[in-house]
Amino acid sequence: MAATSAATFSIGSTISLGTKASHLPQSKPLSVRFNSQNTLATFSGLKAATFVKCESESSFLGKESSAALRGAATPKAQKSSQRSQYHLNPQASYKVAILGAAGGIGQPLALLVKMSPLISSLHLYDIANVKGVAVDLSHCNTPSQVLGFTGTSELPNSLKGVDVVVIPAGVPRKPGMTRDDLFSINANIVKTLVEAVADNCPDAFIHIISNPVNSTLPIAAEVLKQKGVYDPKKLFGVTTLDVVRANTFVAQKKNLKLIDVDVPVVGGHAGITILPLLSKTRPPVSFTDEEVQELTLRIQKAGTEVVEAKEGAGSATLSMAYAAARFVESSLRALDGDADVYECSFVQSDLTELPFFASRVKLGRKGVEAFISSDLQGLTEYEQKALEALKPELKASIEKGIAFAQK
Repeated sequence: MAATSAATFSIGSTISLGTKASHLPQSKPLSVRFNSQNTLATFSGLKAATFVKCESESSFLGKESSAALRGAATPKAQKSSQRSQYHLNPQASYKVAILGAAGGIGQPLALLVKMSPLISSLHLYDIANVKGVAVDLSHCNTPSQVLGFTGTSELPNSLKGVDVVVIPAGVPRKPGMTRDDLFSINANIVKTLVEAVADNCPDAFIHIISNPVNSTLPIAAEVLKQKGVYDPKKLFGVTTLDVVRANTFVAQKKNLKLIDVDVPVVGGHAGITILPLLSKTRPPVSFTDEEVQELTLRIQKAGTEVVEAKEGAGSATLSMAYAAARFVESSLRALDGDADVYECSFVQSDLTELPFFASRVKLGRKGVEAFISSDLQGLTEYEQKALEALKPELKASIEKGIAFAQK
């Protein structure tokens, strides 16, 4: 589809710009306009510019992220008071595999990840019904090639040369089920898949979504240890959905501009182990005791809210896919050298006496570069009590996963 005049369009779904005004940057919404007579054939098949003007608008990934373009391009920033120009040279160079790509989370996640300009190849794996998903998705005019892999015999090939592996495989929660009820089924699934990852792409970032994450993440760690390839900096339990929910609920409650809201969420990824640190909300905002209790409880029970609303038809799939896509994009930008990537994640940690703990971390090319310990300092009395209260339950879930993997 040729065009003879300059094309102008906006992208607001895969790109975000963070400022460097503070240690943990607050991002501003972003729109990107491309104006050019030249064709960048590798960028979504669209006419685009040889330079990019970045202004304040919105990003599908939200808050503290720096530009996804930083990974998809080799930028030379020329800063003015309100705008930056980047010379664009898209480099879609990373391979991502989604294991469980035909499921309720896997399909929308694959669609969102396909939009990333950083990905050259997207591998979709499942035990059935995934080839059609791959063909369908391959028709989207974004740079990445999409390949489908079905069954255990094709699992190794789906992982060859992969940089980021995302595991949403498993059964969803149904009404009346807790995350622990999922354990017996999903534990085996995660164990099998992580064994394949260890054998075929041991250096990849591994994102565990399959619930209960408080137990499946320790299972993955033990499997990797048994295989002799465990790197704690590259193994992540995806708790981004807790942050996404906290940001949304706080913004609604306080009538704030959603793109500016950032609430760190620590602990784990189930029930009372989910602890939003509302006192650390940015921009700073005050809450009454009643608001703190109400918001904390809603964030902790948000998954149940979705399960009950769907009346047996499923669990949180779309919001989980959105949150997971954000974490994938953050990982890719970190791998590509972006120095301003911060996310909350359930990882091996020494911030508490527990071996694994969710907190905000700084991501880099080798995975976790630093823990943001300041989030756990100066907590309110309510938060401190909640932190101590969650530890026994989180400890039990971690030990349950370790014991399963060591059997």
